[in-house]
Amino acid sequence: MKKILIALILGFSAMLQAQNTISGTVNNIKKEPLIGVSVYAPELHKGTSTDENGNYSLSNLPTGKIKLTFAYIGFATQNKTTNLQNKETTLDIVLDETEFQIDEVIVSTAFNKIQSQNVMKVEHSSIKELQQKGTATLIEGLATIPGVSQVSTGTSIGKPVIRGLSGNRVLVYSQGVRIENQQFGDEHGLGLNDAGVESVEVIKGPASLLYGSDALGGVLYLNPEKFANTNTFKGDFSQRLFSNTLGSNTSLGIKTSGKNWKFLARGTHNTHSDYKIAAGERVTNTRYNETDFKTGIGYSNSKFSSVFRYNYNKLDLGVPENGVAEQTTSKKTAFPSQAIDNNLLSLNNIFFFKNSKLDVDLGYIDNNRSELEDGNIAILHMKLKTFNYDAKYHLPKLGQIETIVGIQGMSQTNANSGEEFLIPDATTNDIGFFGTGNYEWKSNVLQAGLRFDNRKINSDARGIPGSAGSFEALDKSFNSFNASLGYKTNLAKELTLRLNVASGFRAPNLAELTSNGVHEGTNRYEVGNPDLKTEQNVQTDLNLEYKSSHVEFFANGFYNHINHYIYTSPTGEVINDNAVFDYVQNDAKLFGGEIGLHFHPHPLDWLHYETSFESVTGKKENGDYLPLIPANNWNNTIRTEFKIKNWLEDGFATLNVSTTFNQENVSGFETKSNGYTLVNLGFGGKVKLEKTAFDINLNANNLLNKEYTAHLSRLKTDGIQNIGRNIILGLNFNL
Repeated sequence: MKKILIALILGFSAMLQAQNTISGTVNNIKKEPLIGVSVYAPELHKGTSTDENGNYSLSNLPTGKIKLTFAYIGFATQNKTTNLQNKETTLDIVLDETEFQIDEVIVSTAFNKIQSQNVMKVEHSSIKELQQKGTATLIEGLATIPGVSQVSTGTSIGKPVIRGLSGNRVLVYSQGVRIENQQFGDEHGLGLNDAGVESVEVIKGPASLLYGSDALGGVLYLNPEKFANTNTFKGDFSQRLFSNTLGSNTSLGIKTSGKNWKFLARGTHNTHSDYKIAAGERVTNTRYNETDFKTGIGYSNSKFSSVFRYNYNKLDLGVPENGVAEQTTSKKTAFPSQAIDNNLLSLNNIFFFKNSKLDVDLGYIDNNRSELEDGNIAILHMKLKTFNYDAKYHLPKLGQIETIVGIQGMSQTNANSGEEFLIPDATTNDIGFFGTGNYEWKSNVLQAGLRFDNRKINSDARGIPGSAGSFEALDKSFNSFNASLGYKTNLAKELTLRLNVASGFRAPNLAELTSNGVHEGTNRYEVGNPDLKTEQNVQTDLNLEYKSSHVEFFANGFYNHINHYIYTSPTGEVINDNAVFDYVQNDAKLFGGEIGLHFHPHPLDWLHYETSFESVTGKKENGDYLPLIPANNWNNTIRTEFKIKNWLEDGFATLNVSTTFNQENVSGFETKSNGYTLVNLGFGGKVKLEKTAFDINLNANNLLNKEYTAHLSRLKTDGIQNIGRNIILGLNFNL
């Protein structure tokens, strides 16, 4: 497969076209030039800013269609698609003033449309926005997005939950590569740090058409930080401090770009003590340490764009087993603990032809996971190596019809070297073929697609059949056909309707098929089922969205039916003080949605009020409730924006009240959870002191020091509460 892709790339490269330049002026509606407007070509990873006269220029651009984004604080972002056929093209832009209307280019969907033109409703949030909420980890920030929650183990470990689905049902992409890190386990996190991430996109629904198996429940797509503008050098240093865990997050980054070449690098260190509950005691061994390094190098010209990125993430995580016991502020983890090393390499390429283009993304992940019980020798040690490939060809446009055909695949090996085995040594191979089309007329968009996938899993036999840690050889193949159909229309100038129907699938993972041992950190003995069938679902989504100058409103509803839903069920047996759980299947359904309002009253231009409510219900075919379904939540935020003389710009202050309701719809082995209300405060802006300028962010989360236990906390069964009051100070300096 690798040789085929290389030959395909070299064959197409002979068809590449000549270079072009685009330039122009960016003004406001009064025809006054705007200085410092960001002009960015996302496909080329190339950007610039307007000068003192509002002028900009980008060179070495390919012939054909190219997307440009014009962004400036206080003005509505404009996204333009321009067909470059001449060597020099002029494009003048007029930006309208606005307070909150930003129409982002969505990268995670097939045609990279701006949100207003997109058939699917995709949630988009910048990492800066999430950090301004005072979140300590990436997944904690993602859980503030309506429809997204987390299964957590203290403050260090979090797994994303989208509309009640988690684990291998939610696919995570970083650097254009699907993350594979033994994500079937609830007892370890994503292995991703928010430093060096520009923004996140959330697809809340089956995305198997675009991503294959494991996207049955949705996708989290992390966009890496952009390179510096052409012919510039930038550096930044950030520091965040956390009162509750006595934690520190330090990050240093540099980046530079020339005419064709570009480079960036970022190092981050994160360290925390045991977290403190509202009563003032610390939860023993919830401390953790993280080291993260990201670098990238890119090259672009009129023929192609290529970016190579590397991410190394090292995690040292304490595993809480004794609840509130030894009280210490040490940041050195005690036993038991986890040691996880993650290496992610990606190569993202775009080849431009006269009327078409080819995207080729290659990725390699080396995930090294160790479980340490009472010493530095790993009891459980798993090495997962994954090679991903993804090639999409954008055919020449036929009238108003755009078409993409593609091939995706994955080759994966899992090897054990510890004393204990949870899953056997195995290989997994995926391959998928798909095609999708997009047709636009007036304010309407129709999008449809088909896909076929095959997954093969082969595992080795080990041990004496029937004994702990033994496995029979496995040779399984799973096939699936999937389709999607979406329609978007403007019912009125400011009112948009989206309707999507899509099927998705998830082949059983290695743990579900073969497990035979103690799932470390869960106190459960899990037994796999080699006869499991593929999960197959059909989900219907309805989105209604209203946007005007001072009001935004949205309402999302969904119904998701899943055949052969896989879950664990207690057998009533106990092995070595661990309850035994079997993997079983049952048809299931999930339904619910989100509703929200953003009100910006005139003439109070400094005031914003946002409110949102989210709900999901999950049931088996027999009427019993599914496990790990998040409780309903009502979130309210008042935000003010201001400027204080000449020393504080882009100032803001927020009051957030988040109410989580009782969760009484629980599965047979879960317990009900009481509701709670948390109050959070935030303040920040850009401080200017003579020649020194820096961004400051001050947050007080759980301001009232509320005692509460989240329903999806894995420490809930031990009666351990979530984190108490936490004061966060963040500083960012541009060097």
